[in-house]
Amino acid sequence: MEEPLIPVVPMSHTAHIRSHRKPRPRSSSALAMRAGVAGGVLSTLAVAGAAGSANAAEPVTQTMELPTLTSDMTAQVAESAEVTQQAAADYQLRAERDAAAAKAAKQAKADLADAKKKAEAKQKAEDARKAAAERATRSSERTTLTSTSVDSDVPAPASGNVGTVINFLKAQLGDAYVMGATGPNAWDCSSLVQAAFKQVGVDLPRVSQDQSVSGTPVSLSNIQVGDILYWGGAGSAYHTGVYIGGGQYLDAANPSKGVVIQDLSGYPASGAVRVL
Repeated sequence: MEEPLIPVVPMSHTAHIRSHRKPRPRSSSALAMRAGVAGGVLSTLAVAGAAGSANAAEPVTQTMELPTLTSDMTAQVAESAEVTQQAAADYQLRAERDAAAAKAAKQAKADLADAKKKAEAKQKAEDARKAAAERATRSSERTTLTSTSVDSDVPAPASGNVGTVINFLKAQLGDAYVMGATGPNAWDCSSLVQAAFKQVGVDLPRVSQDQSVSGTPVSLSNIQVGDILYWGGAGSAYHTGVYIGGGQYLDAANPSKGVVIQDLSGYPASGAVRVL
């Protein structure tokens, strides 16, 4: 089926040029509208141009207002800094004081320990000195006892009874003192006196009270070697010994001394009796 042919109307070669087009009739309302639109557009362009010119002359920038430091704020900041500095100084001072106190306590402890050691060493030295002095005293006493002459003051009687008594007593020097003991290595005062006179056949009572009244009483200014000395009252004496001459006597003294020779000047007797 063939398509219908559309007739082509020939156009003028100048028809596409506006000025060659034929004007079409327009209504008055259309013209007014177009004028109004054109006016509005021009007004808008004018405003935009003016704004553009103003913006071009003065570029827009955004600023932020910073707080102003007043005198009050400055004073507060300074005060806060001063308080902080003072707190730091106080802390440092406390730390220094604590360190000094700890150091002082440590030093005091060390000084105390050192003083204690020195005191102990001093006490040991003193104890050693006393022990040495006591040993020297005992040695001296033994030497004196050994070298003492029984008959340096008054000669022994011809029978030799006094000499026998004194020799027996001296043989017991250094023996122990024990209350109630009767020899041969330990004595009390009256048992030693009783045993000494028994060597020459004199039978004396056992206790010091009875020994103090067993012989002939003599004054202390007239005593002789071999006389019995007593301390306390006659008949109630609490201690006895034997005079050996030279102002000395021999006795079983006490638990700390044992059997020794002593001076009458240091411990004067109360009285004396003579049995030989």
